[in-house]
Amino acid sequence: QVQLVESGGGSVQAGESLRLSCAVSGVTTSNHCMRWFRQAPGKEREGVASLDPYGPTRYADSVEGRYTISKDNAKNTLYLQMNSLKPEDTAMYYCAADFFAGPCGRSGRYYWGQGTQVTVSS
Repeated sequence: QVQLVESGGGSVQAGESLRLSCAVSGVTTSNHCMRWFRQAPGKEREGVASLDPYGPTRYADSVEGRYTISKDNAKNTLYLQMNSLKPEDTAMYYCAADFFAGPCGRSGRYYWGQGTQVTVSS
């Protein structure tokens, strides 16, 4: 059974930082594309960052230079370091693993976590 459990969300002031964690079981971070998505109230879920098992990372333009996706394969855990947070970063953040092992984008199907709320006030 695949489980992804996010933690680390909270309420912060603009300009502050948070680090999200995602504990993964049932798939291995070493050979699955791992992703972070977010969904703000009234908006569609959007991809924030992805980490290909072979190394390349990608970021949404809105977070490029402020967010860093990383993983610890020994702990099977995914992270999202978020710096210089803005009120528009307020959203529920979701961890996801691509359904199949291998490079990002093979199937468009994901295993999902339950989400962790990030709220940034001005």
